[in-house]
Amino acid sequence: MRQKKKLPFLIIDVASADEFGCNATKSFLPKESTVANTMTSNENSTHTENKCIISTPGQRLCLAEDKYIGGVGTYTRQGYIMSCLAGVVKITAQPDKRILVEVRSGKEQTVVPSAGDIVTARITQVNPRWARCAILCVKEMVLAEPFRGQLRKEDVRATEKDRVEMYKCFRPNDIILARVLSLGDAHSYVLSTAENELGVVIAYSEEGTPMVPVGWQEMQCPKTYVKEMRKVAKVSPEIISNENIKEATN
Repeated sequence: MRQKKKLPFLIIDVASADEFGCNATKSFLPKESTVANTMTSNENSTHTENKCIISTPGQRLCLAEDKYIGGVGTYTRQGYIMSCLAGVVKITAQPDKRILVEVRSGKEQTVVPSAGDIVTARITQVNPRWARCAILCVKEMVLAEPFRGQLRKEDVRATEKDRVEMYKCFRPNDIILARVLSLGDAHSYVLSTAENELGVVIAYSEEGTPMVPVGWQEMQCPKTYVKEMRKVAKVSPEIISNENIKEATN
C-alpha cells in the first residue's frame, strides 16, 4: 500500500478576508511552500502590501518540525501545527532562523492555553473519574470566552493516585489553579493539579460563604465551622486576591 506523503503546509479553507482588512492568499493543498513563500515575499518586499492567509479552527498549517514553532492560536497534533482560531496566519522569522507560526483574530488579540500554562478554572461537573471545568484565565490574562477543560482522576495528585476520590477533591463552582497538559480529543484541554501549588483556591460552603483552608485536604466555613474535603492549593493570599481572578470568577 502506498503511503501518503505529508505536505508541510495544508491551507485548505479560505474565509472572507474583509473583516481582517487584507487580501487572502488562496490555495487548496497544491503547493507545499504556500506559507513559506508568503513569508519570503513579505520579507523581501517592503513596498508591497503583505499577503494574508486565513485559517479556521482545526486546520493544518504546517509540519511540526524543528524549523517551525507553533505560537499563539495554534496547537500540535499528529505531527502538525494546527490552528485553533479563525483568523490570520502570522509568520515571523526568528533570530535562530526558525519560523514562528501564529494565528491572530481579526477583532482582538486572543490568548489560547498552551501546554505548561497555569490556568484559572471553574469546576462545572464532577463524577468519580473526572471533573469538567471552564477555563477563565490563562496565567493572569482574563479570557473573553472560556475554554473547556477536563481534570482526570489520575492527574489530581502526584502520589496515591489510586486513592483519589473526586468528590472529596472538587465540587461544582470551585475555583482552581491547574496546569495545562495537552489538548484532549474533544477540543477540551487536559489539566493537572498534581503539584502543591495547584488545586482549589476558592470554594464556597453550602450556605454560600467563602471557605478558608485549614489543611491540605480540608476547607472550613467561617460561620458554621463545618469542614469540607478539597484538594487545597498552597497559594499566597496575593494570588487569591488578584484582581484578574476576581474579575473572571465574579
